[in-house]
Amino acid sequence: MSFYDKIQSWEGFPFPQRLQGYSDADVWRALSKPKLDAEDLLVLLSPAADRHLEEMAQQAQRITQSQFGNVIQLFTPMYVSDYCVNHCEYCSFSSIYDFPRKKLDMQEVEREAEAIAATGIRHILLLTGESRKDSPVEYLRDCVKVLRNYFSSIGIEVNPLSVSEYQELAAAGVDSLTVFQEVYHRETYAKLHIKGPKRNYRNRLDAPERGCAAGYRAVNIGALLGLYDWRQEAFFAAMHADYLQTKYPGCEISLSIPRFRPFLGDYEPDAQVTDRALVQVMLAYRLFLPRAGITLSSREPARLRDRLVRLGVTKMSAGVSTAVGGHSQGGGTPQFQISDERSVAEIREMLYQNGLQPVFKDWDILVPTES
Repeated sequence: MSFYDKIQSWEGFPFPQRLQGYSDADVWRALSKPKLDAEDLLVLLSPAADRHLEEMAQQAQRITQSQFGNVIQLFTPMYVSDYCVNHCEYCSFSSIYDFPRKKLDMQEVEREAEAIAATGIRHILLLTGESRKDSPVEYLRDCVKVLRNYFSSIGIEVNPLSVSEYQELAAAGVDSLTVFQEVYHRETYAKLHIKGPKRNYRNRLDAPERGCAAGYRAVNIGALLGLYDWRQEAFFAAMHADYLQTKYPGCEISLSIPRFRPFLGDYEPDAQVTDRALVQVMLAYRLFLPRAGITLSSREPARLRDRLVRLGVTKMSAGVSTAVGGHSQGGGTPQFQISDERSVAEIREMLYQNGLQPVFKDWDILVPTES
């Protein structure tokens, strides 16, 4: 059984009617329980819970403090290739857009690594467009061999791979995986992924579990909020995380809460996700999944990120560029526009001012460095 089977079991469930039907009493009942179930999660994502964000925030802060203390882990994404064979309606790297594509060679990878490491960052997320021809596993492995000389933890966010391919990258030095389903609603998924291997809904849905099975230390998932009804999408993302936590208790499961951002194209999603809705999603995640990491990215404006750092967040990106070689070469086509353009030093100072401890390193790569 995989999470795909779990999703199928929810076929035909009347989400809009059920969400609208919850009351203040249902919210109080959920908030009084020591362990929440799937219906409690729906309650906390419902319109009724919008009236109780303060109470939810107080509980979320207590839980985060008890589970994670006062630390926030900092990381930076590093884009090494923007070649992509998919046509996705919401992404600048989509194959339909005509712009000068870039792929870093190993010397350029090293210069990019040096520039990022100079900021103090020791956790890196390696990203590519989805093209097995232009960024095959062998290329990723070579990149990782360079990066492990600069960083204590290397994550990947690339096209879905097999268990054996994930294991091959783990042997090279990768210890974590990020795979966003983008949108869990299958009809919307089919509509937004026009062509390319990303159209395979189940292959992508099962990729995080393949990372868990490959023995990765940490796996991060999420929905791109705004592509479909945010309440339903947040529900399935949290249920997916719960499934992985239960089946793979030795793996650190995290959730990201990205919202749609402007990009090279003109696609505009039907669902709008307000700041208040984003806060409700984050609080519901924390109350439903006390042990899960929660990542708040630079997609969000500085003012909002500053206000949320004590309410459930465990990881933040800093000093971000979403263009290939953006830390050392400049230029390039960003995958999407970021909102918080602050440097690593500025994010670090903000965390100190909020009584939090920025963590640059909490893990060491366990493979030997080649001589």
